[in-house]
Amino acid sequence: MQALNRILLRAALSMGAAVAFSHVTFAAGPGTFTSTGSLKKARYFATATRLPSGKVLIAGGYGASSYLGSAELYDPAAGTFTLTGSLATPRDLATATLLPSGKVLIVGGYGNSGYVASAELYDPAAGTFVATTGSLTPARDNATATLLPNGKVLIAGGYGSSGALASAALYNPATGTFSVTGSLATAREVATATLLASGKVLIAGGGNSSGALASAELFDPANGTFVGTGSLMAARDTATATSLPDGTVLIAAGYNNGYLASAERYDPASGMFDPSGSLAAARDNTSATLLLNGNVLIAGGYGNTGYLASAELYDPDAGSITNTGSLAIARENATVTLLPNGKVLIAGGDDNSGALATAELYEPTLTDDIFKNGFDTDEIFKNGFD
Repeated sequence: MQALNRILLRAALSMGAAVAFSHVTFAAGPGTFTSTGSLKKARYFATATRLPSGKVLIAGGYGASSYLGSAELYDPAAGTFTLTGSLATPRDLATATLLPSGKVLIVGGYGNSGYVASAELYDPAAGTFVATTGSLTPARDNATATLLPNGKVLIAGGYGSSGALASAALYNPATGTFSVTGSLATAREVATATLLASGKVLIAGGGNSSGALASAELFDPANGTFVGTGSLMAARDTATATSLPDGTVLIAAGYNNGYLASAERYDPASGMFDPSGSLAAARDNTSATLLLNGNVLIAGGYGNTGYLASAELYDPDAGSITNTGSLAIARENATVTLLPNGKVLIAGGDDNSGALATAELYEPTLTDDIFKNGFDTDEIFKNGFD
C-alpha cells in the first residue's frame, strides 16, 4: 500500500495537483502568494503576534498620517481581519512578545509625544490592552525583545532621545515591572536578537552614529551580563535573524552603505559566523520566516530597484538560496507570521503610495515542504495521505 501511495502521489504531483497531508494542504509546484482579507487600517512598522488560538494580533504602527493605537485580529479560518481593543498609547516601532500566560507584551516605540516608555498587555480572552505596572527607562524604539526560558523578557538597545542605546532591561510578568540588567558593550538600534538553545541571547549587528555594526554580543540570563562573541562577516543593520533547527542562526540581508545580499550563519559552539549563500536581490527591511520544513522564507523589502515583490528560500541543508513565488504587491516593513497550517501571513507594510492595508498568504510547495528529503520516507506514509 505504501508503494502504491507513492506512485499515486507522484502522478498527482506530475499533473500539478494539490495534495493534503496530515490535514495541511499545499499546492504542488513553486511556492505561491495569494490575496487574503485586508487590514481594517493600513499600517506599517506594526507588530504581529500569533496567539495560542492561531489568530494573529496586529497592533499599532503608522497609518496614512498618524501613529496608530488600533489593533486587529486575523482569523486564518475565515481569512479576515477584525478590530479588537486599542492600545492606550498609539505607537510604531514597538516590540511585541507572547508571554507564557498567552498575553502579549507591547513595549516602547514612537508616538505622538516622541519615544514611548510605557508598556501594555493584550489579553486575548478580554480583547483589551491594559497598562503594565512599570515603564521602560529610558524610552526607546527599534529595540529588541526576547522571551527568556525563565519567563522574563529581555529588552535591549534601541534608539532614544540621546541616540542609540546600550542599556537593557528585564520585564517580569509576575510583577509587571522592569528592572535594569547589564548593558551592551556597544550601543545599537535595529539589531537582531535570537534566543539560543543554551538560553543565552545573541545580539548581532545593528547601527549607531558610527554606522552599521559587525560586532555581536551574548546575553547570559544567569548573571545578567553581555559578553562579546565572533563578529559578523559583513557589518549590517536592519538585517534578519532566524534560529535554525540545528541551533545555528541565519543572518541575512540588511544595509551598510548599500543594500546587502549576503547571508551568514552563527554557530554557538564555535562562536563564529561563516558565509552561507547569497540572495538574488539585495534588500533590507525584509522578513525571514522559518517554515515547517526548516527552510527560511525571505520576502519583500527594499533594494536597489526600490520596493521588492520577490521572495527567496534559504535551504539550511544546502546552505543555498533559491527564488520562489513573488508577492502580488511589492512592500517593505510588513508584518510576517507563520500560521498553524504552515502558510505565512504577510500584512500591511508600505510602498510608493504609503501605508498598505492589503495582506497575502504564502503557500509552500508540497515537494519542498513535505518531501524535502525524498519520497521514500516510511514515517511520512505510515498513516497514508488524504
